[in-house]
Amino acid sequence: MAREFRAAGRSSIAVHKPTSLGGAGARAQAIMSGGMADLVTTQEIGPENHGDRMSLAEFAGVSGRPGCIYELERGVIVVVDVPGVPHMMVVQVIRDALVAYRLKNPALVPAIASGADCALRMPQLQSERHPDLAVYLTPPPRDDPQPWEYWTPDIVVEVVSKGGEQRDYGVKRDEYLQAGVKLYWIIDPHDRSATVLTRHADTWRETRLAADALLTTPLLPGLSIELATVLAALR
Repeated sequence: MAREFRAAGRSSIAVHKPTSLGGAGARAQAIMSGGMADLVTTQEIGPENHGDRMSLAEFAGVSGRPGCIYELERGVIVVVDVPGVPHMMVVQVIRDALVAYRLKNPALVPAIASGADCALRMPQLQSERHPDLAVYLTPPPRDDPQPWEYWTPDIVVEVVSKGGEQRDYGVKRDEYLQAGVKLYWIIDPHDRSATVLTRHADTWRETRLAADALLTTPLLPGLSIELATVLAALR
């Protein structure tokens, strides 16, 4: 399940690392200290924690209550609803094309992941992202089952959901650049277009594609995905 978030426009609540997480399913409890609301984290977070502050290390150690999607955006917990079936179908068409390419070129593409299958943790930004699709052109480390702070995907794909435009076009654009992503595809079903961001040193080169264009990249020679076919998944 993909995990995406947008920071809320509400006052921040400081989150302190607990001395004990307690039993599974325990909830966060708000306490008052010195006139400021502090949140004592336990093992589970939920929709009520949207907009609360938390460190990346603490966020990595908690679980999200089922039914929502959780990410950390510059030290702020962001909670959104699970995207609907149209979003899922668009992601599936792109994933199918990438998986087919990987099966023909396993040495070039060691791994393709999505949502909760992977994480992109950025300690300097205090952010954690779970892209709709992440393509890795380097094999995973063999001695670390949780390499998400340094095993960075080369290609990231996000499908824009209603209300998530600022997140996908703005916040994630900056985060993925700083994280070292080489190519960022933004698929916008509502605008029937795609935005291709290609790394050039420390900035992005942007290309906007119409619905009749092809998704291609030198990173994956021979790959060609018809954007019209991707968007047809909405019907």
